[in-house]
Amino acid sequence: MNPDLWLDQTEAQQAARSLSLLQEEVEEWNGLARRARDLRELLDLAAEEGDESLQVEMQTDVEQVKEDLGRSEFRLLFQGEYDGNDALLAIHAGAGGTDSQEWTERLLRMYLRWADSRGFKARVIDSSPGEEAGFKSVTAEVAGRYAYGYLKAERGVHRLVRLSPFDAAHRRHTSFALAEVLPSIGDATEVEIDPKDLRIDTFRSSSAGGQHVNKTDSAVRIIHIPTGIVATCQNERSQAQNRVMALRVLKARLLERELQERESEQARLKGKHISAEWGNQIRSYVMHPYTMVKDHRTNYETHDVGAVLDGDLDDFIEVYLRSSIDELQAGGA
Repeated sequence: MNPDLWLDQTEAQQAARSLSLLQEEVEEWNGLARRARDLRELLDLAAEEGDESLQVEMQTDVEQVKEDLGRSEFRLLFQGEYDGNDALLAIHAGAGGTDSQEWTERLLRMYLRWADSRGFKARVIDSSPGEEAGFKSVTAEVAGRYAYGYLKAERGVHRLVRLSPFDAAHRRHTSFALAEVLPSIGDATEVEIDPKDLRIDTFRSSSAGGQHVNKTDSAVRIIHIPTGIVATCQNERSQAQNRVMALRVLKARLLERELQERESEQARLKGKHISAEWGNQIRSYVMHPYTMVKDHRTNYETHDVGAVLDGDLDDFIEVYLRSSIDELQAGGA
C-alpha cells in the first residue's frame, strides 16, 4: 500500500514476488483445509446413511489429501533465507577423464528429469563439452517454488562405479562429478558489485544453441577481480542476454561465498571442524558388480539405480533434509 514502493523497481519486484509466494502458500493450506472439511462432511453423511460403498470409494480422496498434507508439511522444513528461490545448478567433471565427463552429462539428465517431475522449469545456460563425450562442466537454471530448498541437498561429490563404455577392455571404472548448487537472487541488492571490479570478456560460443552462436562473439565471461570468481553464459540468444545471466550467476557465487564464510565462522565459534577441500562423495551410484545408490550422509539407499538416474530423487532429498533439521535442533539443544 506504500505509494512510494514502485519508485524502486528492484525492491518493488522483490516485494511482489514475496507477496505472491506467501499468497500461494496460504491458499495451499486453506485449500487443504477445505478439502479435508468437505471429505469429513461427506464421510459423516455416508456413515449416517450406511453407504459403505461410498465410504470405500472416498478412501482414495482421503489418501490423496494425506499425501498432499505430508508434502506441504515437508516444505515447512524450508526455513532458510533463500530456500524459496530458484536455483543455479553447476556440475563439474572430476577425476575419471571421459568417463567423468559422460557422468556429468548423466547427472544433468537426472536433475532435468527430476525438475520436470516436480513441475519446475529447467534450462541449460552454459556448458563446456568434453573432448569425446559429455561435459567438462555445465550450468542449469532451475526455476520453481523452493527449487533451491530442494536442490541444496544435492551439492557435493557424486561417485559412479560401472563398467566403462570408453574402455576397450570393458573394465570397471570409478568416476566423480561435483554438483554445485547456488540460490538464484536475480537483481537482489544483497550482493553489491562495483562495476570497476569486473572484467568482462566475450568469445564465440562452443555450445549448441543455434547456428548464430558460432558466428558471433555472443558468449560472455565475467571475472570478479577481487575474488577471482568467474561466471560464464553462452546459451542465451544474444550477448546482452548472456551478460545478464552471467552477472546473475556471479552474484549467486558471491552470495554463496559469503554464506560459506558465515557458516565457517559459526562452526569455528562452536568448535566444529570444517574441511576446506571440496570433499568426499555424498552419494555413490554403483552399477557393477551389483546395483545400489547410497547416500553416505544418511545411509539411505536403494537398489533401483535406473529409477534414480531417471530423476527419482525425492526420497534421498527428503531423508537428507529431515536429518539436517534434526541435527540443527540437536545442536541447538
